[in-house]
Amino acid sequence: MASPEFGAIVQFLRDNLSLSDPSATPEALREGMLGGTDMMPLPEGIEFEPTSAAGVPALWVRPTDGRDDAALLYLHGGGYVIGSPATHRGITSRLALLLDCPVLSLDYRLAPEHPHPAAVEDSVAAYEWLLDRGIAPDRLAVAGDSAGGGLTFATLLKLRDGGTALPACAVGISPWTDMQGTGESMQRLADVDPMVTPVGLSRMAAWFIGEGDPRDPYASPLYGDLQDLPPLLVHVGEVETLLDDSVRFADRARAAGVDVTLEVFPEMIHVFHAFCGLVPESDAACDAVAAFMRKHMGL
Repeated sequence: MASPEFGAIVQFLRDNLSLSDPSATPEALREGMLGGTDMMPLPEGIEFEPTSAAGVPALWVRPTDGRDDAALLYLHGGGYVIGSPATHRGITSRLALLLDCPVLSLDYRLAPEHPHPAAVEDSVAAYEWLLDRGIAPDRLAVAGDSAGGGLTFATLLKLRDGGTALPACAVGISPWTDMQGTGESMQRLADVDPMVTPVGLSRMAAWFIGEGDPRDPYASPLYGDLQDLPPLLVHVGEVETLLDDSVRFADRARAAGVDVTLEVFPEMIHVFHAFCGLVPESDAACDAVAAFMRKHMGL
């Protein structure tokens, strides 16, 4: 049974979240997400440093006196329309402490002002920038949540296709892998998931894709050739509309010969990891993500 702390978070989201409001502008959605994440607790022992990664704004999230020979590239969620390094300081701070290495939290360009392929161009540039700074691929990981989870997998495909050395591993937390929204869970769990609705997601997909192809693998990695990717971890909640985006992607990756671990968490909702510091289930899930990365990065 889920903890009382988790139940309180879900009720708060049901009462206050309005991502499915058809009249909400991108600006209003961004302000709402930033305001909602301001309350998240930040652990001690972390330093924040704005930087530019090959021209892309980013935030270094560094543990005090942590190692500097490894790094995590983190890609925030928000439907490719909202979110920023500021909204995700809670989860990136916890991961930085657990890994004892810096996290580069990327402020990639957002739609509708910058539709696909802007985000994946930025993430690839930032990853290659980390390589240029002397961090070996086997000491690098890429991770992200929701849209950032899909962007994580799209980045791997783009790097592989461009002949760039891939990271030691990658993690998708509730990844959005299908811009067409064809997963059966999109409808079955629409009235259960307090965070992601078919209406809200379809608006963001339209803003993100623009005039492009929703089956483009660099936007919808579910439809890509998934061969030769590094070890992957996929975390997803049992009661989220994007459940099938994770399950189908993991199945296709496994069929392509990829070492993929899929974990479906009973009763959990979309990106429940974001509540670390408030909810025991979130703390445990973030611990598991960090353990996976430490194993493959040799930390």
